[in-house]
Order: sequence, then structure tokens, then C-alpha cells
Amino acid sequence: MKKLALLILLSAYKFSAFSMVRDSIDQKPPVAYSPVDSLQQELRKITSDTSKAGIYTQIAAQYLNYDTISNRKLKSNYQNKALDYTMLALHGYSKYNDTLGLRICFNNLAKVYRSQKRYSQAKWFILQSNTISRSINDVPNIISSLTELAGIKMEIKDYTLAKRDLNEALKLSAVNRYPRSESVVQQSYALLYSHLKNYTMEAAAMKRHNFIEDSLRKGEEAQLIAKLNTQEVAQRKKKFSTISYKKVYKTNSSKRTASI
Repeated sequence: MKKLALLILLSAYKFSAFSMVRDSIDQKPPVAYSPVDSLQQELRKITSDTSKAGIYTQIAAQYLNYDTISNRKLKSNYQNKALDYTMLALHGYSKYNDTLGLRICFNNLAKVYRSQKRYSQAKWFILQSNTISRSINDVPNIISSLTELAGIKMEIKDYTLAKRDLNEALKLSAVNRYPRSESVVQQSYALLYSHLKNYTMEAAAMKRHNFIEDSLRKGEEAQLIAKLNTQEVAQRKKKFSTISYKKVYKTNSSKRTASI
């Protein structure tokens, strides 16, 4: 009897275990799609070349985060994917002469080629970006492309031309009163003077950079405080109006009750 009971118990356990495995197979977890997978699915539904270019740019943006990757092989793979998808986007934008889309592609290509130390390509693409910005008088992007170009030239030890680009970027920042752009330019100056071993000028550039950043931070804090104060005053006024309305309503209600 004991053996029979044990066999029944083991059989019940096996059946239960089998049922659990079967249920786990039947109830598969939902497939988790990465942003790239989702964009690829969206791409399959699109026929317009212009819309495809936008999706290609978004996919490239996912791979442009290669700076966060420490594995050299995977990082290289991400860089190549970023180049491939940006080139596809570039083809779509060029077909319809979408200058802003083209500029995004040129900036992205310059970034990857600079990371790969392919400086001739990096210089060429950032110059194309600069040309587009000049054609539409987009001063902030003229400044940023000049700063990027100076950075590339510093890496190939072309310090004289790098300084020329930074001088123009600084002038545009000052004339147009773009303190945030000037801050970035001053930081690039500090890097340039570090390469030139002119540590006095490096310190002066960093001092100016830090001063601008501090001024911007204080300005943002002042704006936030002013905004909060305005909201607080508005809330107080609203509260006061509500209390006043309730008092008037209560008084009028009392008068109506008395007249009845």
C-alpha cells in the first residue's frame, strides 16, 4: 500500500511539473523590442523617401551613443551602423534638397569620422555643415561648426588654423551676444593653449569660461525664483478672490433668507 501511495504521489508530482512547464511554454513573455527594432518596423510601413530619411536619422541617433560603450569591437560596430544609416538619410534628404536634414547628417558624419581619426572626411563634412549654416545665416550653428572644425584641426596639430576658426567663432558670439556659445569657444581656447603649452592663456580662457557659466547659472536661478514668486502671487490672488466670493455669497444668502 505504501509503495502504491508513493507511486501515485510521484505520478501526481510529475504531472504537476509537466503542467507547469507546458503552461510556461504556452504563456510566452511578450517580446521586448529595442528602439531600433521599433523604428525598423515603422520603416517598413513608409513609402516616402523623405519620411524614410527621418527614420534613418532616428536609427542613426541610437548608434551615435557609441561614446557610452567601452567594448572596442561593439563601439566600432555602432560607429559603422551610424555611418550606414546616416548615409541612407543623406541620400533621402539630398533628393529633396532638405538643407536642415542634410546639415544634421553632415554633423553626424563629422562626429563619427573624427572619432575614427579619419580627419579628412571629418573636416569635409563639417565644412559642408558650416556652408549650409552660412547660407541661411544661422549664426549659432556657424559658431558650433567652427568650434568643431577647430577641434579637428587641433587633433592634427594645425594650431594656427584652429585659432583662426576660434577667433571667428568668438567674434560672432560677442557681436550677437551668445554667452553660452562664447563659453564653449573659451573652453576650446583653453584646450588650444594647453596644446601650445601657453598655460597663462589657458588659465585666462578657463577663467572666462567659468565666469560665463556662473553668470548663466545665476541668471537661470533668478528667472526660476521670479517664476515661482509670480505663481505664488497668482495663487494668493486666486485664494483671496475665492474667499471674497464665498463671503459675498454667504451675505446675499442670509439677506434672501431674512426677506423670506
